[in-house]
Parts: sequence; structure tokens; C-alpha cells
Amino acid sequence: MDTWVQIFIVVAAVAIVIQAAMITALFLQMKRLSERLERFTGDLESRLTPILSRVQILLEDTQPKISEMVADAAHVVYLARAQAQKVDRVFTEAADRLRGQLVRADRIVTGALEAVEDAGTKFTNSVWRPMHKVSALMQGIKVGIDLLRARRGSRRPEDTLEQEEELFI
Repeated sequence: MDTWVQIFIVVAAVAIVIQAAMITALFLQMKRLSERLERFTGDLESRLTPILSRVQILLEDTQPKISEMVADAAHVVYLARAQAQKVDRVFTEAADRLRGQLVRADRIVTGALEAVEDAGTKFTNSVWRPMHKVSALMQGIKVGIDLLRARRGSRRPEDTLEQEEELFI
């Protein structure tokens, strides 16, 4: 068992030496990486500092102009809204007036049409009905005269009927 303890001690010692070498290698590698990272950040900082200062100067110069532009835009929107409300009022008033004029025109046209209709009815009652009566009376007289002629001239009644039909058409 003694040998096993000695072998175990040797293996443990070798493992500790290997671990120490690996830790030393990792330390050196981390030190190099840290140095490279510091150089990189220093270089990046040296390059970004002028850019950031220019951007800062640009923002300081443009901020009042941007604020003024925003204020002007807000004023323009306010004026446009006011004008739109005025235009809306004008169009609403014009539409109301037009609606009133259309109602008046409708009443006038309706009254005129009713007057024309009344005149037409009166014309029909006063002129056409008597004319129809006179026409019917004339037709009756004509038929009577034709009937008398037919009796005197000894015409046949069928010829008279045909002649009446021709006159009627």
C-alpha cells in the first residue's frame, strides 16, 4: 500500500504542477488580452472624442433652430385649424342659405305647377267638354242627314254603315 500512496503523491504533484503552469499561462494570456483591450479602448476613445464633441456642438447650435421650427410649425397648425373652422362655418352658412333658397324655389315651382294644373282643368272643363258635346251633336246630325239621304236615294243600309265606319276612322 505504500507504493500506492507514493504513486498517488507523485500523480498529485504532477497535476498540481500542470495546474500551476496552466494558471500561469492563463494569467499571461489574460494580461496580454487586457493590454490589447486597453489599447483598443484608448484608440476608440481618441477617435470618438472629436466626433462626440462635434455632435455636441452641432446639437447646441441646432437646438434653438429646431425649437423655433417646432414653435413655428405649432403656430402654423393653429392658424390652419382656425382657417379650417372659418371655412367650415362659411360652407355651413352657404349650405343653409342654399337649402332655404331651394325650399323657396320648390314652393314657387309647386305653386306654379298647381296653377298650371288648375288652368288645364278649367280649360278642359270650359273648352274641351263643350267641344266634345258639339262634335257629338254634329256627328249625330250628320248621321241623321246621311240616313235621310239613304232613304231618299234608296241606298242600302249596309253601304251607309260602311261609309259611317270610314268616316269614323
